[in-house]
Parts: sequence; structure tokens; C-alpha cells
Amino acid sequence: MKLAIVLSLVCSFGIGTVAADDTELDKVNRVIDQLHQYASHAQSKEYFELFAENAVFIGTDAQEIWSKQAFQKYAQPHFSKGKGWTYTAHNRHVYFAAVGNIAWFDEMLSNASLGVTRGTGVLEKVNQQWKITQYHLTIPIPNGLADDIVKMIRQHQ
Repeated sequence: MKLAIVLSLVCSFGIGTVAADDTELDKVNRVIDQLHQYASHAQSKEYFELFAENAVFIGTDAQEIWSKQAFQKYAQPHFSKGKGWTYTAHNRHVYFAAVGNIAWFDEMLSNASLGVTRGTGVLEKVNQQWKITQYHLTIPIPNGLADDIVKMIRQHQ
């Protein structure tokens, strides 16, 4: 498949409704922005409506590969207590497939407990709505620390 990279930029983040003249980039950014907003405010229903039914959430631990339903089951006790998670996006790059109904992104985030993190994901446009089909949260490791981190992981395993 021939891919067309449409745009790579530092985005300004804002939450709002989708207007008729919004570009596809605006719509994709809005979904990702809402993902972070809803998680931060523990808005479970709205948060999980952003995911496709066959979505996968991949967390920072190697064992964390969840279907939408499994991730919802994990998150529900936290959200029901009003406890979400807050990640603040600093920049994001969004790309589109030539067919126009697939987008993927990477973004740098900050979080009070994990510090700098990276989110990557894929969205698919279904019935005129962008849905998250995969989200992956990682902790970027500086190359200078990689050997030591690998040793620590091996010892842990």
C-alpha cells in the first residue's frame, strides 16, 4: 500500500465540538485530545466510546496488551472512584494513509508519576467517525541508559 504522509507538526491542543469545516486532521486531533481529557476526569463512558470495538490498548508493562473489554474492566474500578490518569500532550505528529480512512500518530506526553512518556496509536474512520483501534503508551528510555535498563529488566524477569 502506498502511504501518503500528510502532516507532521507540533499541534495546539483544544477540546471542542466538530464543526462542518473541520479537516480530518482536526477531527483526529480532537479524538486524541478527548481521550486524554476523559481519562483525566474519569469519564469512563465517553472515554471508551472513543475506541473501536476491536481496539487494543498496550500499556507500559510487557504484559499489558488489553482488548477494549479487558481494559474497560481494568479501568472501571478506578473511574468509578473518580480516579483517572492525566497525561499532558506536548507535541503530536499525525499521518494519514492514502486511502484516507486510516490515521496514525505519535505524541510526547508528561505524567506526574511516570514523567515523560510517548503515546502512539492508530485510528480508523468508520461511519464518518474516527475511532481508536490501537493505543500504545511507552516510557522512552535514553540510549545512554538502555544497557542498564536492559540488565535491570533481565534481573527482574
